[in-house]
Order: sequence, then structure tokens, then C-alpha cells
Amino acid sequence: MALPNIYEALETHATAGARQQAVNALIEHFEQAEQYHEMFEALKMSMRLELGLPAAQAEFEEKLDEDRELQLEQGLLKACRRVGELFLKQGKIREGWMYMRPVGDRAIAAQSLATVEPNDENVDDLLEVLVHEGVDIRRGYALALARMGTCNSITLFESALAPRPRADQQVAADLLVRHVHGELLENLRRDIERREGLAPEGETLEQLLSSRPDLLRDGTYHLDTSHLASTVRFARVLDEPSALRLALDISLYGRQLHPQFQYPGEEPFLDLYPASIAFFRALLGEQIDAGVRYFTHKSDSVSQQDFGSVAVEVLIDLLSRCGRNDEALTVYAKRLPPGTRTMGIAPTLLQLSQRSGNYQKMCEICKTRDDLLSYAAGLLM
Repeated sequence: MALPNIYEALETHATAGARQQAVNALIEHFEQAEQYHEMFEALKMSMRLELGLPAAQAEFEEKLDEDRELQLEQGLLKACRRVGELFLKQGKIREGWMYMRPVGDRAIAAQSLATVEPNDENVDDLLEVLVHEGVDIRRGYALALARMGTCNSITLFESALAPRPRADQQVAADLLVRHVHGELLENLRRDIERREGLAPEGETLEQLLSSRPDLLRDGTYHLDTSHLASTVRFARVLDEPSALRLALDISLYGRQLHPQFQYPGEEPFLDLYPASIAFFRALLGEQIDAGVRYFTHKSDSVSQQDFGSVAVEVLIDLLSRCGRNDEALTVYAKRLPPGTRTMGIAPTLLQLSQRSGNYQKMCEICKTRDDLLSYAAGLLM
């Protein structure tokens, strides 16, 4: 309940005709009382007075002129930011994000949330804002791995991150790969030590298994094999070499699992582990030609009628990420028929042209396909 002195202050200012001072006193009162919803309404009053409007809107108003409409909109966004930050710093995550969402400044929201310690009561709200809303993917997904475990974090990746841009997926995939590889390596070491009585030598899964080629052939495994398959699948978006190296190591482990645990993937990664090994090695600059040959064969053999353009797009994406953008443009022209509805895996024709600096090739492709708009874009670039 408002204290009597705020009423006195409001009456004093209003009697003196100092309406703006009255509203300022009201804003200060609500901020000190941590009544932030009410504070937002008082900030709206302040903006309206500054624009020469009535302090409160009782009836529908005629449309404001363009200048005042813009000023009112900008003022509302400033008020949203101010109130949203106060709520977030107070740990009221949903209320804070309700105000911060219209502002669109995820960096400020992430900064405000940085001091909020997760607990059983707020963890769901934190994950909603940090991951689902994309405010701080790294912190949010790390929180998911720590609080929810691998299985639920994989489900979260599928539901919340699969539709997001590749850059967001890369952040989460990096965390997941490091987490899963760490668990798998620790479990494998512990099993070997139990069997042999000594801590094993070797820093990678591949090294540990190379001198024990029969360890997995009887159906032994050291981490849920469906988790391994999902992690390897998500890792395809990675570019960072150290994370790719761990993804390759997981794939080499998976390749030695009993056949019943080598689950099929989706084309062109139907043979999940062999295909992933070829893919990761090429991205790491190892056996690039072999990787390109593998996925070129897939682009030839996987029916576009049955599977869409996925195999061709994976080949184009691989070529581009290996620095072979001119080859990727050639594959684009040869293997993606005009009018193909692509799946968003491969870079666009314009992106490939930017990366290669070869807009002439883009123009040639567009001209043969009667794509006048893209032709003009390439020509003007």
C-alpha cells in the first residue's frame, strides 16, 4: 500500500501545476517499493505528458502524427528495458522477459540474468528464456546438461535448437560433444582399469581401443548408444577443430560397437559412423578427397525424388566448409535442378559466390535457369 507521503507529494505537485514532477515522484515511489508493473504504467504517463498528451488514455485516441507516434514508441521501449532489467535482476525471469522481449536486446537480458543463480524453482524459467528464446544459448545449454542430464539435453536440442540458426546450434553442439566425450572417456577408462587392474594409458577413445580391439565386440558399451548416435548427428554443424576432433573420436568408438548398437542414420548418413568419420575428417583437413568422393557417391545414389536434395546439399556444404567453393558452385549447377526446394543445409548460391568471390559463375547459373532476379543480384555484386 502506498504511504501517505506519496499522496501528499502528488497533491503538492499537482496543485502547483507541476504534473511532470508529480509523475516523477510516482515513478520513484514505485521503484523503491519494487512495484515494477505499476512503475511501467507511471513511465507511460511521463512519456504522454512529455508529448503533450493527457497523462492517461480514457478513450480511443485519434492517430498521432508520425513524429509523436515514433517518440511514443521509442519511449515505451526505453520503459520496457528499464522495467525488464529490474525484474530480471530481481530474479523474476518471466516478468522480466515479458518486458525485455519487445526491446529485442538479448545481450542486455543475458547480462541481467547472469547474476541469477539457478534453483529448483527457477530452472524451467531460465531454460525457457536462455535456450528457447535464444538469450544465452551457452549458459542455458550448459545449465541443461548440468541439471537435466544428457538424455533430456538431447531432447532439448531436438525441440528448441534444431529450428534455430546454425551459430546457435554450434554453441550447444560444442557443449554436448565435450560433455558426452568426457563421460564416455571416463567410463571407458574405469572399465579398463577394472578389467586390467591398472589405469590405462591413452588420451583418446581411439587410443584406448586400438590396443583392445575386441573390447566392444561382445556388446559392451560405456554410454547409452542412442545418446552417442544423437551427439554425432548434432556435431555435423561444428567448425571448431577441437570439438570436431572429439566428435570424430566418438564416431571411431561408435564404429567399433556391436552391430546391434550401430543404429542407422538418415541419408546420406545412413551408415552413421562410417559416414560421420568421413565427414569429420574432411572438415578437419584430413582425407578431404576421400570425404568428397564418399558424399559425391551419395549425391549420385540417393534419389532426390525419394529423399529430396539432402545428399546434394550435404556435399555442397562439405565442399564449401573445406574451402572448395568453386567446386561447390559447380555441384550446385550440375546436381540441383532448377526449381529445387532446398532444405537449408547447403549455403545459398549467393553465399557460395561471396565466399568464392566468383559472381560470374553465379550469373551463368542464373541465366541458364532464367532466374532474372538472382542474375541481377550477382551482376550488381
